Amino acid sequence: MIGNLLIILTILSGAFTAVMYYYSLKGYNNTLNLARQGYYVMTALVSAASLLLLYFILSHQFQYKYVFEYSSRDLSLGLLLSTFFAGQEGSFLLWLLLTLLFGTYLINTFENEEKESAFMFVYTIAALFLGVLISPYLKNPFATIWSETNYLEIKYFNPAYLNLPQIQNFIVVSKNVSGEFVKAGPELKNILNSIGIPLSDFIIHGKGLNPLLQNFWMQIHPPLLFVGFAMASIPYSYAVSSLIRNEYKSWIKDSYPWLIATSAILGLALMIGGYWAYGVLGWGGFWAWDPVENSSLIPWLISVAAIHTFLVQKRAQDTKQNIKLIKTNLVLAILSFVFVIYSTFLTRSGILSEASVHSFVDPGQVTYLFLLGYLILISIIGMGAFFYRRNDLKSITQEDESIFNRENGLLLGAALLLGSALIIIVGTSAPIFGKGVEVKFYNQMNFPIAILIGILIAVSLFLRWKSTDIKNFIKQISLYFIISIIATAAILYFSFISTLPHTVFTFSVVFTIVVNLALFVKTIKTSYLLTGGHLAHIGVGIFLLGVLITGNYSQTQQIDLPQGKSVDVLNYKMKFIGYNEIDGGKKFAFNVKISDGNYNRIASPVMFISEYNNSTMREPDILEGIPEDIYIAPLGYTEENNSSDLSAAKLELEKGNSAKFKNFTITFQKFLISNKDNSAMLNGEDFKIGAELLIKTENKNYSLTPYLNIKKNIKEPEEEILTDANLKISLNDVMSAGKILLTVADLNPATKPIANKQPTLSIEASVKPNISLVWLGVLFISLGLVITVIRRIKETNIFNGGL
Repeated sequence: MIGNLLIILTILSGAFTAVMYYYSLKGYNNTLNLARQGYYVMTALVSAASLLLLYFILSHQFQYKYVFEYSSRDLSLGLLLSTFFAGQEGSFLLWLLLTLLFGTYLINTFENEEKESAFMFVYTIAALFLGVLISPYLKNPFATIWSETNYLEIKYFNPAYLNLPQIQNFIVVSKNVSGEFVKAGPELKNILNSIGIPLSDFIIHGKGLNPLLQNFWMQIHPPLLFVGFAMASIPYSYAVSSLIRNEYKSWIKDSYPWLIATSAILGLALMIGGYWAYGVLGWGGFWAWDPVENSSLIPWLISVAAIHTFLVQKRAQDTKQNIKLIKTNLVLAILSFVFVIYSTFLTRSGILSEASVHSFVDPGQVTYLFLLGYLILISIIGMGAFFYRRNDLKSITQEDESIFNRENGLLLGAALLLGSALIIIVGTSAPIFGKGVEVKFYNQMNFPIAILIGILIAVSLFLRWKSTDIKNFIKQISLYFIISIIATAAILYFSFISTLPHTVFTFSVVFTIVVNLALFVKTIKTSYLLTGGHLAHIGVGIFLLGVLITGNYSQTQQIDLPQGKSVDVLNYKMKFIGYNEIDGGKKFAFNVKISDGNYNRIASPVMFISEYNNSTMREPDILEGIPEDIYIAPLGYTEENNSSDLSAAKLELEKGNSAKFKNFTITFQKFLISNKDNSAMLNGEDFKIGAELLIKTENKNYSLTPYLNIKKNIKEPEEEILTDANLKISLNDVMSAGKILLTVADLNPATKPIANKQPTLSIEASVKPNISLVWLGVLFISLGLVITVIRRIKETNIFNGGL
């Protein structure tokens, strides 16, 4: 009750604040102080609501639906705290809190009332819609289990009360699912209140956190991402407020540090997410071009493009020259936040639930429409203001007097980044229209752009502002060009790189690294604050080189490892030496001895049955190294002397994962669903969905797509027969997180029981060369952006205004 009241008061105070800032902008007296007070009240209310939700989580108040759905008593403190933002309701609340906290600082940085009123009017509207999103009518973090009827497993309730006659009437047995359930709802709540049983004492366990999220990086990646999302609204609000005031100089200086910080935070969050995904089986490595991954990449690319175009306008203003790229900067600042909201829409609306392993489930039609409306509103406010001022902007637009200059070099670099963003937008949005694109679409389309970016980064650093002397330019760049050719030849000699396109790609990134390394050495003698751009560009080169090598020259092999027997795998000797219980006997670590003749190391991938979803979970183990990583993913384990009839089996698979059945390896590649069925699914109607499977034997590969019909929530599998292989496969279920359940049967009547003479571990082993370059590149990019932020803060003195 208190939580809901806090959110409702937040919405009311936010609306009051927006109106008062609007009146202040229009010149009404005594409204600015009211607007400020309304904003501070709004921030205090959201802070109180956040602390209240955190208290409910830490004190295990499972009668609250959000706490029940995402937390449990057996989580470590760090993971328990992270359940605050594990679901949609909590993550929206965190986003709102961060946005409002940034705003409380920004209020004190404006030198005049008009700037404050225009900026805070736009900024408050952006925050207000987040507040409405967590209202009791949409994604309410304070909804209780009792607010509507829910059938919950009996294990979550206090057994001391279950035998009471009044409670027995609410215990039911499902016809379709084994086990007993408690019918929790308003009626049961009234019974408990009447007999004096506290609600918090009756439900004493929660579902807990999804095992895939029980990772150290869960405590860091989502909060960082939401810091970036919150900060993205700042350049947007500066841009729109400058359009409102029809003044286009000061906003660049004010918003530039925030733009760079936004890019730094979003980029770091993305790659921390990539490192997390790299260590989780089934998430496709550090980057899989997953639609949800891409949707966060798009605003980052736009913000990086804006950093370069902002620099052109800022320098022109600092040197008292004609202002340039005004329209470009306004549009990019607006789009960077618009695509943050678009990212949220794709991720949280459930529209990509069948296309992405990261996507949230369908939140309901009302929330879906609200997210869409939020996206449209933010777009209309920004682009509508731009269109309204089009004539004023046209009159102050200046053209370059020379083509061959740094201004155009930066503009071309921004255009290439925007071209990459456009490609990703097209591919990411494709599932909305019923059919996604393959990973190769992104790789092939972005490959030439990456080459051009690498060369342009190096070349543009030798261009001069306004105009460049071509002879002097060639003279300056020639030495670095020759050094880059020699360095590229050395890399080709010592690496796997062999094809001409990959050779050209390698040269482009080496050229970037060589030039920026030389300039870094020169500039650091003057001040470390001048090295940020060079460090970031060095990081881009190292990162892209690592992506090229590990993405194209990794090796993978699936193999069975009988215990005690050494097997040759990818130029290593691998021996399964047994398993041991870990985590109090809940999990099993399977130890594999890996030797290359000079040293021995032990990899210990993990398998266990998760209580969260009663399915087998697999955790890979990674032996990290500078030249290469050895990645060991467990597929299955067969006990000693386990004689059984293998004519049929049930297999549970995540998208991209494989399982073995006899001498077949079955890989779940992707879901197949028509536009019509996708629409029916979103509307809760009958639909049909298929799972595309790749079936491998030693000599041949097969493709098969079994389908599942879901009619009135009844699942009807369609059996598919692979005649050549004597296999019958049916798709029995489609589960959360992109999992499917298959039944596989051997149609060969001659099949006999097989006796396993010794325990056998089935694994997928991968060797990923130079993947350490990917992480090193990210480190340099992040460090460079941080130094650049510090430099721009010192230039603008933005913190002095708030102290």
